[in-house]
Amino acid sequence: MSDHLAGGYDLVIFDLDGVVLLIDKPIPGAAEAVERLRAGSTPIAYATNNASRRAGEVAELLNGMGVSAEPAEVLTSAGAAAALLAECLPAGAKVLVVGAEALRDEVRDAGLVPVSELADEPVAVVQGYGPEVGWKILAEAALAVRAGATWFATNTDRTLPSPRGPLPGNGSLVAVLRTALDRDPDVVVGKPQPGLFRTAAALSGAQRPLAVGDRLDTDIQGAVTAGVDSLLVLTGVSGPADLLAAPEDRRPTFVTADLSGLFGPADDARVPVSGGEAGGWRVARDGDRAVLSGSGDPVTALRLLCAVTWDGVAPSAITAHSPEAGELLRSWGL
Repeated sequence: MSDHLAGGYDLVIFDLDGVVLLIDKPIPGAAEAVERLRAGSTPIAYATNNASRRAGEVAELLNGMGVSAEPAEVLTSAGAAAALLAECLPAGAKVLVVGAEALRDEVRDAGLVPVSELADEPVAVVQGYGPEVGWKILAEAALAVRAGATWFATNTDRTLPSPRGPLPGNGSLVAVLRTALDRDPDVVVGKPQPGLFRTAAALSGAQRPLAVGDRLDTDIQGAVTAGVDSLLVLTGVSGPADLLAAPEDRRPTFVTADLSGLFGPADDARVPVSGGEAGGWRVARDGDRAVLSGSGDPVTALRLLCAVTWDGVAPSAITAHSPEAGELLRSWGL
């Protein structure tokens, strides 16, 4: 087994938004990380909840950014949703599509008929992210669900990371219908459901995959549900304060600042760190409170603090006993 983190796994499954890219720009170091894995003959997959592009389009986008990808390596919630619809519905069934053209194409290629109005008598509604989704199609979807159509959501990510900060994601659009209908979707396809991870592993023949994501509530929870190890990178949605407060089903195996952590020692990324001291930091616990002192790599401090917050100390009960610790806690909003 290799002495670096990625070397302990036979497949690395990357989330896209917040891990490899932000909307249409690569995250620094992503291309280099992918190429280093390929040079070491580690298989790669990309699993995204974003339903606005098909697998081939995603691969083209990534290659255009300098991140190598093949369509066969890409799994999208749009493709997974269409496949599930085809399993549940007879060929030629009408499906009202809320989302981008990519989702309509996936539904069509699955042998179903995409429609846009209640008058077309859809038997199902499938809802995925699309930047042009507006009130009219949401209204038709609400009417169709109320009339008995089965409601599928490709995912429920509340936000979508961008260079300008988090933007409304499909979960925010699902919330519009949830409010109007006073109920949840019948089926949610993407992460945190384990299907994308399990499919990626099955296609690769992997026995020990590693999931890499930026969101605790989708990527990491999905990995936990699928029974695979996970790495949280701090380049997207979930930050240090979120990790400290994470419930058990959203706790990653590892945490690093970015994808370069794939090539450091696994023990330097494993979370939590017990013993109270590491890398120049010290955490002392006093009942239901904890004190951070020292200085060093912020991620090391975060890993130490997870040991006490995951054992019952509230993040708000952490105090600083050095200037560096105080600045770090302030930067995390604590």
